[in-house]
Amino acid sequence: MAAMFEQLTIVTDPVAGSVALSAIFASLSLVTLFVLLGVLRMRAWLAGLISLGVALVVAVVVYAMPVGQALLSATEGAAFGFFPILWIVINAIWVYNLTVVSGHFDVLRRSMERVSPDMRVQAIIVAFCFGALLEALAGFGTPVAVTVVMLMALGFRPLQAAAVALIANTAPVAFGALATPIVTLGTVTSGAVADPRLTTDTLGAMVGRQTPVLAVVVPLVLVAVVDGRRGVRQTWPVALVAGLTFGVAQFVASNFISVPLTDIVAALVSAAAVVLLLRVWRPSASPDLHATAAGESVTQAGMRGTGEAGTRGTGESGAEPAGVREGGGVRVGAGAVRRDPAGEVVRAYAPYLIIIAIFSVANLAPVRKALAAEPWTVIFAWPGLDVLGANGKPLASTNFTFGWLPAAGTLMIVAGILTAFVLRVRPGAAVRAHGRTYVELRHAIVTVMAVLALAYVLNQSGQTATLGAFFAQAGGLFVFLSSILGWIGVAVTGSDTSANALFGALQVQTAVNTGLDPVLLAAANSSGGVLGKMISPQNLAIAASAVGMAGREGDIFRRVVGWSLGLLLVMCVLVTLQATPVLDWTVP
Repeated sequence: MAAMFEQLTIVTDPVAGSVALSAIFASLSLVTLFVLLGVLRMRAWLAGLISLGVALVVAVVVYAMPVGQALLSATEGAAFGFFPILWIVINAIWVYNLTVVSGHFDVLRRSMERVSPDMRVQAIIVAFCFGALLEALAGFGTPVAVTVVMLMALGFRPLQAAAVALIANTAPVAFGALATPIVTLGTVTSGAVADPRLTTDTLGAMVGRQTPVLAVVVPLVLVAVVDGRRGVRQTWPVALVAGLTFGVAQFVASNFISVPLTDIVAALVSAAAVVLLLRVWRPSASPDLHATAAGESVTQAGMRGTGEAGTRGTGESGAEPAGVREGGGVRVGAGAVRRDPAGEVVRAYAPYLIIIAIFSVANLAPVRKALAAEPWTVIFAWPGLDVLGANGKPLASTNFTFGWLPAAGTLMIVAGILTAFVLRVRPGAAVRAHGRTYVELRHAIVTVMAVLALAYVLNQSGQTATLGAFFAQAGGLFVFLSSILGWIGVAVTGSDTSANALFGALQVQTAVNTGLDPVLLAAANSSGGVLGKMISPQNLAIAASAVGMAGREGDIFRRVVGWSLGLLLVMCVLVTLQATPVLDWTVP
């Protein structure tokens, strides 16, 4: 029989009975991870493995967790990292690769480019609007994986494309994957304290009164990243329209329509508003910002035929590389964009229409209920892992949910098969493209599995509880720190869902103990968490692999960490004001 590890209350202060001293050890693996990535510029997969090793040592030596239980905890986390998280990312990129193989990705890119040739506007349309739709449907890294390569093909520099895609993937995250983070938050907080407001609908409404502020700011940040102050000065109307319409739609949908459909409504409304605005307004100037370096086109500079992102630009159909110069199949004549037949444009958009249709059907209440039951979904205790919480009951995280059919990744495989048929990709070419996707993402796969293993060890050994207890000592000041706790959770796990599962109950318990509003702090965990998404090692690894720069995750990290911290400060101030008479009327 496996040794049972009891995670009792005393585990929160195993070092000299001090939570503060214990917190130093509990944070060692997190500090190691960020130092290795941001200071030493180590590859993310290696930094993840080393940090996992640190977490295991602390769990065994400091928290007295049996070695076997610690290793089993890590294996469960690694398995969760692959399924369902990597399962969706791998298959989402495969669908994209099919569009490259068939040559229809260039058609899609030219279609979006015709909306506006201005790359600053394209950043808003592709990364913000289209990325939000992908986040609404799938989440778990899909928007970054897809939009970053679309931006590359439009002529963005590799590091610039990665930064734009990561920063854009903020405001929609809390309602991603049909509001999975909010649903999770409602589940873990509803039984933690006696407050009938802790439901998915109320929490979604509260988050919908926080993240719209980010939505207004993010498009302005994107144009600043692409073209600095000049970009903001020349394109602020379209950035403001995109952000305002998204924020208003997100607020209205989350409060009055449907929490799961929030991002779908917001993304479509924002995209429509941008397209309508561009019919009557254009930037005063549209400088040529396409990536060129030493005579190279973006395809040569960023892809070089290595296939790192599955975007060689040439597929088995012999499609032209996705360059930005004459002869590259993008621009002809004096800056004109080649027009494709209407039928080809429809087929280019078909993969995403297929994805929307499949996910919409799968999330119909009767279908979702049926797929959540056996044999389509199987829930089992992780073999050999036996961890008790302070209440003497097994931790819920020791149960593994294997929804092999309703999993977003499985649905993406179905979408991929239909996409191959619609785009007329031969079965052999489709299978080879799928195999190449695993090879291209091999470093990202290791990174994600290592970091999720780290998160599980932190949680099940008691290190997460120690960090939570340390933050709770701040008392009333915790309202300012609550968003930071969510930010840390997402930065480590790469998932707002996981961060809500880790810290949701802690947030509401701390709120009750300090006289704060549980709904406000629970929502702050999710809203603050979305800003950690852009610096999470998983997303950094996905972005780096997608732009053919695996191993340079540290460079991307330095590009986005300042924006992450700046926007986090905005969220901390907003949540603090919502706890005072100034804005307490915004709390349901």
